[in-house]
Amino acid sequence: MSLPTARGVSPVLPVVAVVALLGLPLPSGGADGGATPADLASALLVGWCALRLLRQRRRPLSRTAAVVLGLPLVGLAVSAAGALSPTAGFTGLARYAQVFVLVPAAVLLLIRDRRDARLLAWAFVGLAVWQGAVGVHQYATGTGASYQGQPIRAVGTFGPQDVMGMAGAVSVGLICALGLALGRGPVRQRAVAAGCAAVLLLPLALSFSRGAWIATAVTCTAQLALAGVRRALAVGAVAAAVGVLLVGGFGVGSALLQERVASITRVTGAPDQSVTDRYALWTAAAGMWRERPLTGVGLKGFPEHRDAHASLALSSGSDTEGAGAAFRRQPLLSPHNMYLLVLSEQGLVGLVALAGSWLALLVCAVRGLTRSRRSGPARTGLDCALVACGLLVWQLTDFAYADIGGPSTVLTALTFGLAAWWALVGAREPGDAGDVVPRDAGRRAERVVTG
Repeated sequence: MSLPTARGVSPVLPVVAVVALLGLPLPSGGADGGATPADLASALLVGWCALRLLRQRRRPLSRTAAVVLGLPLVGLAVSAAGALSPTAGFTGLARYAQVFVLVPAAVLLLIRDRRDARLLAWAFVGLAVWQGAVGVHQYATGTGASYQGQPIRAVGTFGPQDVMGMAGAVSVGLICALGLALGRGPVRQRAVAAGCAAVLLLPLALSFSRGAWIATAVTCTAQLALAGVRRALAVGAVAAAVGVLLVGGFGVGSALLQERVASITRVTGAPDQSVTDRYALWTAAAGMWRERPLTGVGLKGFPEHRDAHASLALSSGSDTEGAGAAFRRQPLLSPHNMYLLVLSEQGLVGLVALAGSWLALLVCAVRGLTRSRRSGPARTGLDCALVACGLLVWQLTDFAYADIGGPSTVLTALTFGLAAWWALVGAREPGDAGDVVPRDAGRRAERVVTG
């Protein structure tokens, strides 16, 4: 029995709606804690997916998908049991399960085929263009977050308390656009995607987010290499030319960007305070892990144990203001490194379980991309493969400079869901209407389903 929906209406539309909610401006202080509209919508998404499965009476996930997506729960259960309080353990378990298990599984199950995957990828591009447009306006009008005493930092609708939010959204959209452009879809679609990718370089630069820059550069290089050497050289030359034009037109902004880029490698000579704080937090996380190597200090335990392991170089917090928010001192409650956060709070058990799940997805996604490239001149599904592999590479690289937290965290869950669909389901499907297939191709085989 199926849900009484019109034929042809995609079940992925609720996922697109969650993406759209990430574009709404948050009230002042909305990033301090509590559920955002996107958080609530993601919970409803999981519930609606579960109801849909009950109505259809089918097995939700294949055995492989259940193991790969459910693996993080092993470390989470152990770490939650060792938390400082039952409340901290429960809230931490719920948040991790939301981001890395429940929402990705719901997205995987709601994507029917590659057309749905492309629709979701375009939704990410749309979110990036919107957030980027807001960010560029903030820079041009001096209404952004404070950066070196000037209200010019582009943060989109996420506000200064989540300065990485817009950078993450723009990076995800750029990666999706590049993947769609490098595929074998209609020429007009690829041209629009390439244009979107080029346009998104500007707001990404104005985010002044070093971690997002590094992760995006690594990911785009990987996507281009996977798409083919010739295309990599051509697109790389165009991207370099666009970058020179953008930076050359910044004026004062070019000096700020050059200083920001130079600070990436200035970690021993004269690092700025943000770099000093970052390394002090990393040292504190490593100290917690050495104290409890197997199970860590427990979920939500990093803030409580930070001062006991941090050096005197760590400041009391970071100053945030601008973009509609008043000045405030924001405490440093995480190491800003997902791997070290998991290692300190969940120990080796948690890190092996969580990172093992991510690596399994990446391996499956790359294998699917390899099969797609071997499918002949058509290369059916190449765009979906490049998008999925790109999202995983970007996320795993960015986790070296950031962790979960803030209103943009739901976006992380959605990207893992799209990547998991390709890795565990989509790579095994035959071509569809969105693929360019040979004229002599036979009838389309029966679509592989998760069950």
